[in-house]
Amino acid sequence: MLALENGEVFRINPFGGSLNWRLLSPPLLLVSLSPPVGRTMPRVLALHHNGSMEILGNPEEWYMPADPGAARISLPRLSSPPLAATSRGNLAAVTQSDGQTLLISVDEGTILWTGESHISVRLRSGLAAAEDKAAMLYDERGVYVLSPNGATGFAGNGRRLWFTTLENAAAIPAFGDDGVLYSGGRDWILSAYKLEDRSRFQKQSVYGPAPEGSYGTASPLPSPWADFHFRFDENELRTRLDRIGRAIQAGGVGETELAWTGYLMETIAGEYGSPGASVTHPAVQLRDRVRALRLLASVGSRETIPFLTGVFKKDGDPVIKAAAAEAIGLIGVDPDGVAIQSFFEALSPASLKDEQALLAVASATGALCRFSGPPLSDTGVKILNLLAGSGQSGVVQQRARREMATLR
Repeated sequence: MLALENGEVFRINPFGGSLNWRLLSPPLLLVSLSPPVGRTMPRVLALHHNGSMEILGNPEEWYMPADPGAARISLPRLSSPPLAATSRGNLAAVTQSDGQTLLISVDEGTILWTGESHISVRLRSGLAAAEDKAAMLYDERGVYVLSPNGATGFAGNGRRLWFTTLENAAAIPAFGDDGVLYSGGRDWILSAYKLEDRSRFQKQSVYGPAPEGSYGTASPLPSPWADFHFRFDENELRTRLDRIGRAIQAGGVGETELAWTGYLMETIAGEYGSPGASVTHPAVQLRDRVRALRLLASVGSRETIPFLTGVFKKDGDPVIKAAAAEAIGLIGVDPDGVAIQSFFEALSPASLKDEQALLAVASATGALCRFSGPPLSDTGVKILNLLAGSGQSGVVQQRARREMATLR
């Protein structure tokens, strides 16, 4: 997330960490950029009213280049003030107030192509005033310029694919992943225009489009304490679990999430040493592993579902199985259907017998079904029917029927 306050630019990451830069003059637009190859520091492109551009967080600011004589990248100057901008990787797409659209390679400091949008076409006709607001999209299909008076689509190489004008639009239109332009009019009528047959590629999950990115909590690096011989000392372990629990309750996880997620996973697995060369550590008691599972559920990252599913499937202790199922239910999502399938496999044939684990499976199945609906809930209903069957204890049957009732 980017923010601007009193000429100071703030970049806030998903875990609450921030970087800030103070500028001599406030920019009109800010665009996030990928780090250069081999670097991890994020960058921000600032676009100013006079057409100048500057990179914030450029690597030259914090490391000595191998070639001291290497010239710093100089970005081109826009011919008129920027109206809208977006980015993809290290490429920035900009629409100027005169309607010209440019694609800029930030790392090379060059303009790759320039094209006329519907804004410039309307301005040249003399029948329209300058636009004061616009938006842009940039994905694998190309670059799109949107304004209250129309829209333009460019291919990735700069070829203009189409442009259209809009009358009586109340706001900037929206361009869908299905190639449809949606525009709300001042007369309260929503119009839809099919402008492309191409659809944006989307990775699908069981219940719809998957997130575009990952926060890295699915497989975090070893925790900072991974190589400490005393990390599973009883007092050390419980003190750290207490500290994590208090921070979660206070909403103070923030930038420690990856480290703590790694530590909780290590505690749940009961492992000692580096991944791939670890052995079971006898000091990790059952109650500590259960508590770590509950804390991991409280963090609530959907990316930990595969890990929790693996614990449910592979751990032979029914108490751990129950806690893993409970954690999955508390998070409440199953992006790829791996958890719901594991529950079904545990019941058919009936290999899972422990009542506590069966109760946890019933509750977790109900939670996943309520969030996802079909098709995931089709498997969930089968699970609940098995748990409500005559072969189960009365308390398990009752829990399963109660969960089933919530799905109607």
